[in-house]
Amino acid sequence: MKQMYPKNGRVILHVDMNSFYASVEVAYDPTLKGKPLAIAGNPEERRGIVVTCSYEARALGIKTTMPLWEAKRLCPYLIVKTPNFDRYRKASLAMFDYLRTYTHFVQPVSIDEGYIDISDCYLLGSPLEIAKKIQRELVEQLKLPCSIGIAPNKFLAKMASDMKKPLGITILRKRDIEKVLWPLPVAEMHGVGAKTAEKLNPINVLTMGDLAKADMIQLKALLGINGERLKQRANGMDDRAVDPDAIFEFKSIGNSTTLPADSTDEQEILKILQRLSDSVSNRLKKKESLALTVQLTIRYHDRRTITRSKKLGNPVVESKDIFELIQGLWKKHWNEDPVRLLGITTQDIIEKTAAYKQLDLFSYEEDAKKEPLYQTIERLKIKFGQDVIKRGIPSTLKESNTSGTSFDKDFLQSKDES
Repeated sequence: MKQMYPKNGRVILHVDMNSFYASVEVAYDPTLKGKPLAIAGNPEERRGIVVTCSYEARALGIKTTMPLWEAKRLCPYLIVKTPNFDRYRKASLAMFDYLRTYTHFVQPVSIDEGYIDISDCYLLGSPLEIAKKIQRELVEQLKLPCSIGIAPNKFLAKMASDMKKPLGITILRKRDIEKVLWPLPVAEMHGVGAKTAEKLNPINVLTMGDLAKADMIQLKALLGINGERLKQRANGMDDRAVDPDAIFEFKSIGNSTTLPADSTDEQEILKILQRLSDSVSNRLKKKESLALTVQLTIRYHDRRTITRSKKLGNPVVESKDIFELIQGLWKKHWNEDPVRLLGITTQDIIEKTAAYKQLDLFSYEEDAKKEPLYQTIERLKIKFGQDVIKRGIPSTLKESNTSGTSFDKDFLQSKDES
């Protein structure tokens, strides 16, 4: 099989689990197989957004980040499960342990995807045979489906794995780039996204092919060093190695400080917590990560130490979100004794690219109050037609700068404090 492998190049697989959270739930409860299933917050009260859903649910028009009330309208018999992150972590660790039976060169990049360098695995079969075996055995052993991209580098492997879902295997060679990738909208390129694509539009970079041929000076002026990197990727160049020492782990990111003197001054303490929130947020952003748990540590003057945490259904990274959560924990658990040390830790870290959506957690209470309004609107639409109520348009004749009513509300109920 050695002739199936390049003499000087690499063979990289990108293994991407299909609808991972929903698939794990099906693996734990086989009666869910083949049924429309969504992972979302607070199903009893129809609140929250769809974190992910099964392909049976997607076939009915249900999408990630869709409000749960809308998903239930599309499919009244939709099965809804609240996120179980401990369960998903266990499944993720088992999946990566399995991949390491092929080679040490495995690099997880999020809870449900990773790279594996099989360049030296020719004794195990051709790259396609290995990919088929991985896909088959993940289903047989863990009941988890995946899609796999096969390519000479990480970027192309990632692009390839997105092309056929679920249970797809795609080979993408450098000679295929012009035909397969260049016609794609630039926003569909891994590493670009909607905001970057919007910045590229004024210089007529609309497709990956446009980006591959774009003027480097213009790209650097718009995007800095990232412009050069994206142009290289659009041309199929990516020399990043699969790094087993960069293994994605469920680590924590935090910061703490000892107060100059034991204090009961709540205003001063909240200022310190705000600074700690800023610090933790900056560290998360530098690592391009988000957190699903926040933890407050309080050490009192007599060295008694307590930690209180809150698990979230929706990841956070912004300082204001972290501080709001920490402030809530503080007000609930401080016993008014003098404080010597304060700490903030974020846990259950996920990469930014793996996060399903970064939302304003604290719009939840306001949105929840409007749930009866949504239900009334739905009843009116059913009785009088879909056009009975439309989004409002601000009138230019009015002095007030009022905006129309928006029904695009995304919110996800936080899990109970632990």
